[in-house]
Amino acid sequence: MADEESNCEDFCKDYMILNPQKAGIFDVFRLLCYKNIEERSFVDCSEEAKVVDFERRWLIFISVWVQKALFLGRRLLACIGCVVDTWLNLLSLNGGLIKLVYKSLTGSAEWPNRYSPNYTSLVGNFDPRRDLDLKIKPGDPGYNSELSIMAAKVAYENEAYIENTVKQHWKMAYLGYYKFYNAYMNDYKTRAFICHDQSTNQDLILVSFKGTSPFSALEWITDFDISWYQFEGVGKVHAGFMKALGLQKRGGWPKDIPEGAPPYAYYTLREKLRELLGEHKEAKFAVTGHSLGAALAILFVAVLMFHEEEELLARLEGVYTFGQPRVGDGQFGEYMTRKLEEFDVRYRRYVYCNDMVARLPFDDKALMYKHFGPCFYFNSCYKEKVLREEPDKNYFSLWWHIPKMLNACWELVRGFILPFRYGPEYRENWVMTLARVIGLMLPGLTDHIPRDYVNSTRLDHGRDYQTGPKLVRISNESGR
Repeated sequence: MADEESNCEDFCKDYMILNPQKAGIFDVFRLLCYKNIEERSFVDCSEEAKVVDFERRWLIFISVWVQKALFLGRRLLACIGCVVDTWLNLLSLNGGLIKLVYKSLTGSAEWPNRYSPNYTSLVGNFDPRRDLDLKIKPGDPGYNSELSIMAAKVAYENEAYIENTVKQHWKMAYLGYYKFYNAYMNDYKTRAFICHDQSTNQDLILVSFKGTSPFSALEWITDFDISWYQFEGVGKVHAGFMKALGLQKRGGWPKDIPEGAPPYAYYTLREKLRELLGEHKEAKFAVTGHSLGAALAILFVAVLMFHEEEELLARLEGVYTFGQPRVGDGQFGEYMTRKLEEFDVRYRRYVYCNDMVARLPFDDKALMYKHFGPCFYFNSCYKEKVLREEPDKNYFSLWWHIPKMLNACWELVRGFILPFRYGPEYRENWVMTLARVIGLMLPGLTDHIPRDYVNSTRLDHGRDYQTGPKLVRISNESGR
C-alpha cells in the first residue's frame, strides 16, 4: 500500500483516516487503552474526531488488524485465486474431471487462456448465465433491473468476456472497458465498462462498476477501511470507497483535474458520458454495480450532485445497486434523499435475503453509517417487498441466528427444486452447491453472490416500481 499523505485539511475539516502500514503491534493495542486516538501513529484525524469511546476504538482495532492481515497475505491470496480460477476453467474447458483426466493421459487436454472470451472468474463460475431473460422485454417492469444485475455480474470478468457478452449475447453496442487509478493504493483495481442498449423501446447507456474480486486483498482492504471524510453540507462518507472512485489527495473533489492526470474513475466516466450523451441526443444513462461496485455507483452519482452536473443528472435514468454496503452517515443520507428527489433520479437498492455485505458497516452508536432511500428486499422465495430498512439490519444478531441457519438449509435444498419449477437455466452447478454447503457455517455469505440477485429480478419482475423515488410505496414493515 502506498504511503498515504492525505492532506485532508485541503478539502475537509473533520476526518478520521487509518493507515495500517504505519501501525506497530503494541501501538495498535494501546488504542484500546487510551481515548485520544490521534496519539497513535496510524491514525490521522481532525480535532473533532480525537476522542472516541471504547466501542468505536474496538472497531478501529479490528479494521486495522484485518487490513494488515490482508496486506501481508495479498500475494498468497492472489496465488490461491489464480489456482482456483485456473482449475475451474480447466474443468469447464475440458468437459469435467473425468474427461480432463482422459485428455491429460492422451495429451489432448486444453489449457485455459485467462484473457479469452470464455474464461470466467469464481463469480462467473457461481452463475455461468450470460443471456438476458427473453421473457422480460425492453420497457417491461423490471427490465432495467434485470439488465443492471447482469451487467453488474459480468463486470467481474475480463475485458474479452465482457465484450463478447455485450455484443454476441445481448446484441448491444460495447462502448469500452476501463481501469481506473487509485492514488492512495497506487493501483488500477477500480474498473467499469459501458454498453449501449438501443432496443426498440429505449435508448440507454449503462455504466457498470466491478465489485470486489474474491481473491483481491487490496479490494478487500478498500471494503474494510472504516476511515471517513466529512464534506461540508454533505456529511460523512466512507473514505475507502471515495478513494477508489478517484478522490484527490489534494483538493478532495475539485470540479476538474489537470489535463494529463491518471484515469480516475469519476472524472474519466463523467467526460465519457458527456461525449456519449452529446452524440446520442435521445439517450439516457444508468449506473449499476454489485457489492463494492454498488457503493461506487451511488457515490459516482453523489459526486455528480456535489458538482451540480445538472445536464448529466437530467439524463440519468436511474441507479441500480445490488448488495450495496452503507456508504455514509445520516446527514449524507438526508443530502442524497433530497438531491435524488430534486433531480427526480430513480434509486433502486436491492437486497437479497440475509446478504451480510448489505448490512455493513454497522448502523449503531459505534459507527455512523446508515442506508438511505427505500430497500427493495427479496426473501429466499424471491418475493419482493419495499421496506424502509432490510430485516436484521446489522446482521450479527442472536435473535436472527436460528432463522438464518434454517434459511441457509432451505437455500441448499431450493437449488435442487428451482430447475423443475422454472426451467433448466435455474439449475445450480456443483460450484454453487458447494458454496451453499460452506454457507451453512456462515449464513448470509452465499446470499451476497450475484446469482440470487439475478434470480430475484427475473422471478419477481411484474411489480411496477419504475417510477420516481417520490412515488414508491414503502411497506410498514421495517428492519429491527
